[in-house]
Amino acid sequence: MRVGWIGLGAMGGPMAGHLHAAGLLSGVWNRTREKSTEFAERHADIAVFETPEALAGDCDVVAVCVSADDDLRTVVEAMAPGLSRASVVVDHSTVAPETAREIAARLAALGVDFVDAPVTGGVEGARDGRLSILAGGKESVFERLRPVLDCYGRKAALLGPAGAGQSAKAVNQLMVAGIAEATCEGLALVERLGLPREQMLELLGGGAAGSWFLDKRGRTMLDDSFEAGFAPALLLKDLKICRRVVDEAGFASSILGPAIDDYARLVESGETGRDISALIRQKRR
Repeated sequence: MRVGWIGLGAMGGPMAGHLHAAGLLSGVWNRTREKSTEFAERHADIAVFETPEALAGDCDVVAVCVSADDDLRTVVEAMAPGLSRASVVVDHSTVAPETAREIAARLAALGVDFVDAPVTGGVEGARDGRLSILAGGKESVFERLRPVLDCYGRKAALLGPAGAGQSAKAVNQLMVAGIAEATCEGLALVERLGLPREQMLELLGGGAAGSWFLDKRGRTMLDDSFEAGFAPALLLKDLKICRRVVDEAGFASSILGPAIDDYARLVESGETGRDISALIRQKRR
């Protein structure tokens, strides 16, 4: 199996690195060529393709990890001439479920299989190869992709037809937003009350308030450090997708509205923190 990778961002780069370590990665393409070149310099025998079409023509499986719906559409259109009926496209981006269904239909018209497979687990999960993968598509195609997904996924599950993975990611992001809201607010209150920070982190993390977010981001939040992680603007984009999913389901969420408002204010304020935990700065005010 020859796998090509498109999108070498904070998540995609480490994921592609795990594929290389497993001997499955053939080549890469990134919109910013410097990232492709830097990746190839760190990973032996990896081709840097000039176009998505060239990559698709050389690979059995094309994995994509880009930032937004229109980025995915652009990449798929660019690779389409290079795809064959034996090709599989697996998308690890977070986009709307209807976009995943649209892409699946576009590729099906070419005889190409598609699986939407957004991931969760943060930059740490990508780096450590311990992501959870939420997939939608055909079971036979998902099973064909198992050797690929196992390289960077701790858990992977097929949840339904095309679009199901993105619907599941919307649920995940709703929960992420709620946990972030509560954790940032709680730690801001710890500071306001003058409670001992290190002891509170240990006690909260060891009790019912413990979470991945508190464990991975609690200390950096209290140190006012937000240099790496999941950008607030990307979570805001995801929450707007989630709002469409919630509305279409006729579901009332008490979390989503306040979270969208908070992250919109954070982004509009010009916040430079590169992780969603920078929300604590707003909670402190």
